[in-house]
Amino acid sequence: MRYFNFLFFFLVLCLGVANAQVEQESNVVKDTTIVLTKKENPTKKKGDDFPIEDYKIISYARDTTTFDTTLTIYKEYKYNYLRKDDFELLPFANVGQTYNILGAATKEKSFYPRMGEEAKHNNYMEVSDIDYYRVPTPTTELFYKTVMEQGQILDALITLNTSPQLNMSIAYKGMRSLGKYQHILSSTGNFRFTTNYQTKSGRYLLRGHYTSQDILNEENGGLGVPEQFTSGDDEFTDRSRIDVRFEDAENFLLGKRYFLDHEFFLFKEKDSLRNYGLSVGHQLNYETKTYEFRQTTANSYFGESYQASNLEDRAKLKTFNNQLNLNYNNKIIGQATFLVNYYKYNYYFNSLVVNDSATITNQLRDNEISIGGKFKKQIGGFSLGGDFTQNIVGDLGGTTFNAEMNYQITDDIDVDASLHASSRMPNFNFLLYQSDYKDYNWQNTDTFEKQKLSTIQGTLNSKKWGSLSVAYTVRDKYAYFEENLDTGDSISSVLDDVQRVTPTQFDGSINSIKVKLSNDLHFLRKWGLANTIMYQNVSQSEDIINVPQIVTRNTLYYSNHLFKKALYLQVGVTAKYFSEYYMNSYSPVLGELLIQNREKIGGYPMMDFFINAKVRRTRIYLKAEHFNSPFGDNNYYTAPNYPYRDFIVRFGVVWNFFT
Repeated sequence: MRYFNFLFFFLVLCLGVANAQVEQESNVVKDTTIVLTKKENPTKKKGDDFPIEDYKIISYARDTTTFDTTLTIYKEYKYNYLRKDDFELLPFANVGQTYNILGAATKEKSFYPRMGEEAKHNNYMEVSDIDYYRVPTPTTELFYKTVMEQGQILDALITLNTSPQLNMSIAYKGMRSLGKYQHILSSTGNFRFTTNYQTKSGRYLLRGHYTSQDILNEENGGLGVPEQFTSGDDEFTDRSRIDVRFEDAENFLLGKRYFLDHEFFLFKEKDSLRNYGLSVGHQLNYETKTYEFRQTTANSYFGESYQASNLEDRAKLKTFNNQLNLNYNNKIIGQATFLVNYYKYNYYFNSLVVNDSATITNQLRDNEISIGGKFKKQIGGFSLGGDFTQNIVGDLGGTTFNAEMNYQITDDIDVDASLHASSRMPNFNFLLYQSDYKDYNWQNTDTFEKQKLSTIQGTLNSKKWGSLSVAYTVRDKYAYFEENLDTGDSISSVLDDVQRVTPTQFDGSINSIKVKLSNDLHFLRKWGLANTIMYQNVSQSEDIINVPQIVTRNTLYYSNHLFKKALYLQVGVTAKYFSEYYMNSYSPVLGELLIQNREKIGGYPMMDFFINAKVRRTRIYLKAEHFNSPFGDNNYYTAPNYPYRDFIVRFGVVWNFFT
C-alpha cells in the first residue's frame, strides 16, 4: 500500500511541475501515430506539437527507442505478465507462477554466481531490465490485464523532465491472482524509481535507480489424484474440486537494489579542436535478496524433516559491486574502455546443520576483484564490438568474453555474428543450502568446479522476409538439480511419492544447436501470417539439457482501419506447438526446475483467438486462451503433475498519456 501512496503523491507532483517543463528540440511531427498538443510556454508557440522522437526510452546499454503506441502482432506477443515475448517459455496454470523452459540458453546470465531459485526470477527485474527516460512533457503508461481468478495485473509508469537535464520516473507493477486450483495464489510487486541527469555542457552524466520487488506463491505440490484431471469427469471441470498434495506451503522472494552509474568527461571529442574524448566512470550496485520456503506441517512428499510443524527455510544474499572505468574514444580506433571491479558477497543462513555426522556451514562470504575492457568501432558497413572480463582475486568468478559484428549488406538485409565464452562457479544454492527437510541440506564448495559455456551465433535479418538465426553451444561442467522421485504403490494417486533433489555437476561436455526462423508475411493487403519456428538438437550422453526438438508459433490475422480510421482492428488465431520431451519438474522447496527422465510431455496444440483494437493512444486486448482445450483429451501439462491452463477469456488495455 505504501507504494501506491507514493505513486499518488508523485502524480500530484507531476501536475505541479508540468507547466515548468521546457524542451528545446525539433518541433516537426514525423510520426502521425501520436499527435501531442503543447500548452503555451516561453520557447514554443501555442498549438505546436512535439514529435514522438522526443519521447525517449534509454536502456541500460544506452540504446534509445521511443514510446510506441502502434498495434502490431509483436505487441500481441508481448502483452502478457512478463511484458516480453515468451515464445521459449511455458507458463504454469496461474499467472505469477513459474515458467517451464522450451528453449536452451545460449549465454550465461551473470559473471558471478546468482543466488539461485531461478524459477522465482522470471518476473524479477535485473539491472539490465531497468529503462531510463527523457521526455518533453510528463508521460504516463498504464498496463492492465485480467488474471485467472480474483485479481488483476496493473503496471503504471509516469516519467517527467523537470528540466532538459533532469528526468525522474516512478513505476509499480502489481499482480494478484487466486488461480483455478486449490492453494495456488500468486501475489507480486515490482517497484522502480529511476533518475538520469546531465549537465548543460554534457561533461557529467548520472543515472540511477532503486527497486523493491517481492514475489509470493502459494504452493500445493501439484495434483494429488491426477486421474481427476485426465478423466475429463464433469465433476472436476471446476478445478478447485481437484485434490492437491498439500495446502499449507508457500515460497517468497524479496529483493532490494540501489544502483548508481555516473561518468565525467575530462575531454569531450570536438571536431574543430580535438579528435578524441576521455572520461572516467564509476558504477555502484548494492543488492539484497531473501528467499523463504514456509510450511505449516511437514509433508512426507519431501522426505523426513527435523521438525513436524512450522517449517521455515530462509536464505539471504547481499552483494556489493563497485566498478571504476576509464573510457577513451577516437575516430580512428573507436571507443575503448578499461575497467576494474570489486565484488563483495555474503550468502548465509541463520543456523548450522549437522547431517550424518557432517557439519554444514551457514555462510559463504568473501571478496572478488576482476579487470576487463570493452571495444566498439564502426568501419564502413561493419559495426564491431566486444568485451572481456577476467577474475584475478577470488574463487567464484572466471572469464567472460563477447564479440559481435554487424554488416549492412543492403537497405533490407543485414548480418549479425557473435561469440560468447564464459566460466564461473554454479549458483550459490548449488554450493550451499539448508532446509528443515533433511534431504535438502548440502555443501559442495569443495567438490563443484567452474562451469563453462561457449556459443557461436549468426543471424540473417531481412525487413521483408524476417530473420534466421543459428546458434551452436558447448557446455562443460554443467550444474543442475536432479529429481529422484520415489513413487508410491497407487496408480491413480501420487500422494505416496517422495521428491528428493540432488545438486549434480555433469563431468563432460554437452553440445546443442538452435535454429530459429521468424517472419511476418502479408498478403491480400489486410491479411498477415506471422511465424516463429525453432529447431533444437542436443548431443549428450545423459538426459540433462532437455528441450523440445520443435517449437512453432503461427498466427493468422486480419487487420484494418474502421470508422474513417478512428479505430484500428486486429483479429486473429495463434497456434503454438512443441514436440514431446522430458519436461523439467518443479521443486517448491528450492524454487527451481529439476531434471527428470521418467515422463515425456508435449505434442499438444495451444490455440488462442484474439481481438485487438487501437483507439487513438489506447490499445485494447481481448483473448480466448487455449480455446481448443475442451475438444481434446486432458493431457496438457506444463510440468509433471502440474496441468497447463484451461480455456479462459481475458481482457486488458495499454494506455499512454502525453500531458
